[in-house]
Amino acid sequence: MREILPVLGRWYAAGEPFGLATVVAVSRSAPRGPGAAMAVGPDDEVVGSVSGGCVEGAVFELAKEVVETGRARLETFGYSDEDAFAVGLTCGGEITLLVRPVTAAADPTFGEVAAAVAAHRPVVVATVTDGPAPHGAALAVRPDTVSGSLGASGLDAAVTADARGELAQGATGLRHYGPNGERREDDVAVFLQSFAPPPRMLVFGAIDFAAAVARIGAFLGYRVTVCDARPAFADARRFPADAEVVVDWPHRYLRETETDGRTVMCVLTHDPKFDVPLLEVALRTPAAYIGVMGSRRTHEDRLARLRETGLGDGELTRLRSPIGLDLGARTPEEVAVSIAAEIVALRWGGTGSPLTDTAGAIHRPAPDQAGPGPSSRPVRPV
Repeated sequence: MREILPVLGRWYAAGEPFGLATVVAVSRSAPRGPGAAMAVGPDDEVVGSVSGGCVEGAVFELAKEVVETGRARLETFGYSDEDAFAVGLTCGGEITLLVRPVTAAADPTFGEVAAAVAAHRPVVVATVTDGPAPHGAALAVRPDTVSGSLGASGLDAAVTADARGELAQGATGLRHYGPNGERREDDVAVFLQSFAPPPRMLVFGAIDFAAAVARIGAFLGYRVTVCDARPAFADARRFPADAEVVVDWPHRYLRETETDGRTVMCVLTHDPKFDVPLLEVALRTPAAYIGVMGSRRTHEDRLARLRETGLGDGELTRLRSPIGLDLGARTPEEVAVSIAAEIVALRWGGTGSPLTDTAGAIHRPAPDQAGPGPSSRPVRPV
């Protein structure tokens, strides 16, 4: 959804109605997870994807239908061996989609949400998907304000409390309530979609490899900052336009920079006078990934120096060094792919092995999506 919001925001601002399909639940080997979105707008323009191509044709027709009728639809697509040419997921999974019309009258909060996401301000969109509440009704929940309504004040209050908890963790998923927000009932299904600010990628050492890493980091959705103490290297003209370039000592910059459990750091400086003070700070942050470039001999020397600073084995085992997966990479671009592959594997619990050599599900569930997605509705015939 974040990827297509700029286009949706333009349609909304121009008063152009559009049909928006959002994945709200998945089970088994579904190609895309909850929050994936596709929209059909003016002149039948299509943006986004909900299944990588398996059911987009059917969703296109549904999106046009909900705009014409003004009524939201909840549909589940699965797989059937009975008709190899039917609409369905060839991977064998199921996805449940909420397809709803979006106009200023139907969703007065949409413009605010698009603006908040564009400005990297946190917001959760809560949308009724099923049950005795207006299907498609939306509530926008921010850390300190709320707009919109799901049709009942008690439901709004309960969903607002849960949405703020989800936002703190960047989580997205279905929650169930009674018609007035009762916690022990599950008549009303509400999809909570978190738009937390994008995670940070901090690249230290403004060398040629850093430019390639910055490009692939931005491609993966990170907000990228490149930091180097040498002004001649930390020249913004050498890096992608959407990367922030900072001239500062890396350890000093990191000490003054907020990090969280989604932050990734790539240390490419190759120099103990930069590396050691920086890693002494980095290994005491909650960062998800700390990768360091250098040979195995450099790594052993680096570990010895870091132990002298008081860091223990528990902290030092967090280092990914030498950085990246073994792809045989040589060029800066190939090395960047190697580093990105290690970050993705660590995030999702991948092995880094060829899929040919593995068994079981190809798409691992996200930590907050473990297990099959809830679906009490009949699967759309396929």
